[in-house]
Parts: sequence; C-alpha cells; structure tokens
Amino acid sequence: MEIRLSVGYDEYEEGVRMSSLIEKLASSPDGEKLSILTIGDWGQAYENSPDSFLETLISHKDSFPNLTKLFIGDMGFEECEVSWINQTNLSPLLEAFPNLKSLSIKGSQELSLQPLVHEKLEELVVICGGLPRSVLEEITSARLPELRKLELYLGVEDYGFDGGIEDVLPLLQGDLFPKLKYLGLKDSEIQDEIAIAIADAQVLDQLDTLDLSYGTLTDEGGEALLASNRIRKLKHLDLSYHYMSDEMLLRWEQSGLSVNVTDQQETDEDDWRYPFLTE
Repeated sequence: MEIRLSVGYDEYEEGVRMSSLIEKLASSPDGEKLSILTIGDWGQAYENSPDSFLETLISHKDSFPNLTKLFIGDMGFEECEVSWINQTNLSPLLEAFPNLKSLSIKGSQELSLQPLVHEKLEELVVICGGLPRSVLEEITSARLPELRKLELYLGVEDYGFDGGIEDVLPLLQGDLFPKLKYLGLKDSEIQDEIAIAIADAQVLDQLDTLDLSYGTLTDEGGEALLASNRIRKLKHLDLSYHYMSDEMLLRWEQSGLSVNVTDQQETDEDDWRYPFLTE
C-alpha cells in the first residue's frame, strides 16, 4: 500500500500538523499494510524542518513493519521552492526502519545523513538545487552494501553546491558500492568536468546506466564520453537536457549507443548555461 501525507498552507494555519497525520496513520489498519510512504509539505517547509515530525514517525516505527520505500519532501515549487526546503539529519530513519530499500529526499538545506549506514538500502535519491560538500562526503564514506541506485542532483553554488570535481571523484571508484548499477550525477553546473572525469572511471565497469542529465553538458564533455570504450559497454546513457551542438547530436545518433540526448538547450544572451533545477 502507498500513502502520501501532506499539510497545505491553509491546513497548517488552521493547526493541522504532520505529526498528527502520522499518529492517525499509525493507529489505522493501513499502517501495517503500508509499504510506500511519501511525505510532501509538512507545513511551511521553508521555515520548518522535518524535526517537527521525525520523532513521531520514528516512535511509531513498529506500526509500519512493511515500510520499504520512503520519500521525505515531495513538494512542488508552488508549495516550496526546492532550494528553500529545510531538511535535517535523516539518518535516524535508516536506523528505525531496517527493512527500508529506498530513500528519496527533496531539499538540501541543513541536510545531513550522518551516519549513512544501512544493510538493505538499494536506492538513494537526493533532489535539490545544490548539494553541500558535507553530504557528498557522508555518501562517499557510507556503508550501503546493497545499494543499486544512487541519484544525486548536484546543482549550483548559489543554491548550496559548495564543492568541486574533487568532491565527486570518490563516487567514481569501482569498489565504493559494489552492487551499484545506476549512477546519476545530475543537474550540475560542472557537468563537463564530471563527464571528462567519469569517461574512463572504474565505476563504469559495473554500471548498466549512467545518468548525466539536467546539467550544463556541452560538446567538451560529450567528446570525452564518445571517446570512451567504457561508455560503450553501458546499457543506457542519459544526457537529456544539455547544451551540445547539432553536430554532436548527429555523432551520438550515429554512435549505435542507447543514449538519450533530447531536450537540447541554448545559452542565454550572456552565453550562460543553467541546469534544469536550481531554485
């Protein structure tokens, strides 16, 4: 069973709280059947963090014995801009739910995943306008032996990305997550640097899918990927939303690879390139 909980602006003003919704769910027959829980806006997320309901969710962990998939922060821009969403240290959720297989997070302000340890987690997704270096370091020092999918929106400096290519490089080691099959390093303002670095990275030997979509990829990064023998062994390469030229797109079309190069972008009048998701 899948359930989504959300507190709208007017509801919050009237006194509705996410913690009370969780308590109601925990006391209902649906709690035991619940396998997927999505938490949207918990009420003015631009001011309030998940701390307002996290303890309640954890205290009722035994009411959700079949929970395997959790999404914290599933909200659109009309509820809260992604760069405004307040987060917190969400690692206590991993300890509370040992059977969790998927954790998705939206928003990176004050986000922490320390310690990032889980024996069964297969999927980790972080959607944000800018991923702090501290979170990248927590991920690269994580112990997630069953991780199959890692999807990170890296974003831009103005909205929280305070790292550089040197902070991304540890993710390209082949032995970091031995069972990893999908790696998404998306929505980045340094997409060319990432493409060049990953073109001959050891991690490609274990992947089925590499996702470098939503970023500022140009012909420079595309050239490095096209020249890579390791890239050619992938089952799929996602480069959608990019700034590559028509000539480069033709070369990809003729490459014989399974590659998505849709949603070609143009630079603005100041020759500036923007990732897909920032504010």
